[in-house]
Amino acid sequence: MTTSTDQEQNMAISPQRTTRELRRIAIDGPMTIYEAVEHKRELLAALADADGLEIDLSNVDEMDTAGLQLLLLARREALKAGKPARLVARSAASQEVLDRYQLASYFDDSTTSLS
Repeated sequence: MTTSTDQEQNMAISPQRTTRELRRIAIDGPMTIYEAVEHKRELLAALADADGLEIDLSNVDEMDTAGLQLLLLARREALKAGKPARLVARSAASQEVLDRYQLASYFDDSTTSLS
């Protein structure tokens, strides 16, 4: 039998602060196509339940374009809702993908517009 504590320990995305104002979440392990469905659900739920989102990628050990698309989705949905969403720490793997697609600065400024 799996308890809620067991499920929390197995989550790749873990909330670090759970105040309504701003939620900081840490993503551990890979951000690839294989985790995309779970990560999407958890990122959007965290955003819906807070007034802003800080995403810690310091423990991401692998990222592909599906992971990048999830970050873009979270950012776009935050902007649509008028909420900040920013990256607060980046692993070498996540920074490499952001640099490859020249999107690192897009996540640095929480006021970037949709246009």
